[in-house]
Amino acid sequence: MARSVPAHALARARRHDNWRLTGLAIALAALVGWNLPDWIGPDASAPTALYGVMTSRTAAASGDSIATHFPICSSGLRYTCVIDGDTFWLRGQKIRVADIDTPEVSSPRCAAELQLGRRATDRMQQLLNAGPFALEPADRAEDRYGRKLFRVTRGGESLGNALVGEGLAVWYGNGRPDWC
Repeated sequence: MARSVPAHALARARRHDNWRLTGLAIALAALVGWNLPDWIGPDASAPTALYGVMTSRTAAASGDSIATHFPICSSGLRYTCVIDGDTFWLRGQKIRVADIDTPEVSSPRCAAELQLGRRATDRMQQLLNAGPFALEPADRAEDRYGRKLFRVTRGGESLGNALVGEGLAVWYGNGRPDWC
């Protein structure tokens, strides 16, 4: 004679299976979402593409090639946004502008540095949003924090040059100024 399974046991088994399927679906969605820009992005098949970010070597024939909207970063997920005057996220990759150093906004030493850092952040956002630009490889691929290092240029000119000219940055390697 067949043994019947209590209804509450069947319901518990279905819930357990649903949680398993939900976990699998979330893991699959995360995997696809994390890699999707690389798989289907316009630069995904280019041999010198960096996680979907086109470098100047791949853009040499067409000139400046990266154009997208950059908001100021907020807390949470960062994909394409400006962190501060010399660091931004582009398509999920953290980029450090290699040729300049700007005042800190995350850990300023004084109120004046914070104010100047915010102005540098706003100006970098304006420059990045002003039109297509290119990323030129720096002397090394990344810094000690794991950020990818590039010179950011438009028409062959460094965007950092504008920040230095406006007193919002200094050329990298000239020591850290006292922004206070």
